[in-house]
Amino acid sequence: MAANKPTVIDMFSGCGGLSKGFIDAGFEVLLGVDFDEAALKTFEHNHNGAVAFKGDLFKKDTLQEIVEIVDGRSVDVIVGGPPCQGFSLTGSRQEDDARNTLFNSMVEAVKIFEPKAFILENVPGLATLYGGKAKKEILKKFGDLGYTINYKVLYAPDYGVPQIRKRIFFVGLKNGVNFDFPEPVHSPDNYVTCEQAISDLPSLEHDLGHENIEYPSKPLSNYQQKMREQSSTLHNHIGTSHTDLVKSVIALVPEGGNHKDLPPGVGDSRKFNEAWTRYHSQKPSKTIDTGHRNHFHYKWNRVPTVRENARLQSFPDNFKLFGNKTQQYKQVGNAVPPLLGFHLATALKPYLE
Repeated sequence: MAANKPTVIDMFSGCGGLSKGFIDAGFEVLLGVDFDEAALKTFEHNHNGAVAFKGDLFKKDTLQEIVEIVDGRSVDVIVGGPPCQGFSLTGSRQEDDARNTLFNSMVEAVKIFEPKAFILENVPGLATLYGGKAKKEILKKFGDLGYTINYKVLYAPDYGVPQIRKRIFFVGLKNGVNFDFPEPVHSPDNYVTCEQAISDLPSLEHDLGHENIEYPSKPLSNYQQKMREQSSTLHNHIGTSHTDLVKSVIALVPEGGNHKDLPPGVGDSRKFNEAWTRYHSQKPSKTIDTGHRNHFHYKWNRVPTVRENARLQSFPDNFKLFGNKTQQYKQVGNAVPPLLGFHLATALKPYLE
């Protein structure tokens, strides 16, 4: 690794979508910390030799173990997306609530390593969680450590991700410097669509596929070209077996439609907001979640594969996911889109020089 690459620790890393974006922007990721073994196996395989550390961030000892792994190297950036449960701010008597340690472990890591910058990522609702207390707590605790913090909700399609997804990012910098978030590189009239993202992948109409399969065509869009740059075969593109009944119900959902388009009495077992939703070929996909039963391919009568969801999250095809299929879907759904991470990292880099 080049010595002049800025260094990163990824806390609550999952499979490492955010830090993958940082690697693509020329950073060196030192380690990712998580408690999910399958996600860490994926992280380790895809992050250029970064350490995948299984650490319980509920425990204070974990931070000391991280210090030992880093072994005296300077840390330029700490990134992380602590779960919302880490912000149980119901009053001072609850300060010892174990869930608070999730958020505080990131505060403590910043205190220990004194990075030039930190990025905290979460769902947009964090800004209003507990009547805004969670946001105030972030601003106060990191502010007390000498960081100037700016925050913004970023919309993934603005940055080339073919998926409707909003996330809030808090970026803290030392020395009273304000961070300018990256400008959008796309607008609604040229968002990357589902078709542009996944139309080159095998349909799996007649079989469920298998690992290491060939591409059936050349890339059919610039986005597909980008996703395939370092890949000669496909991983994680395995279909899900549906009953004839389920396939017949999916077939009744029009492109871009959902359960409201089904005839009376059909699909009644699952009728909630996102149920029986078919993607639209000419639009970004719905938000990728951690499951795989609610959304359907815009053309084929099946749920998307792990690889299709990974494409819609902007993971390149050479990013291989490990664990069973349920674990793989969860890893993809929990991740920050790498392309969004890349634009954020690229905007951050000049502040670290």
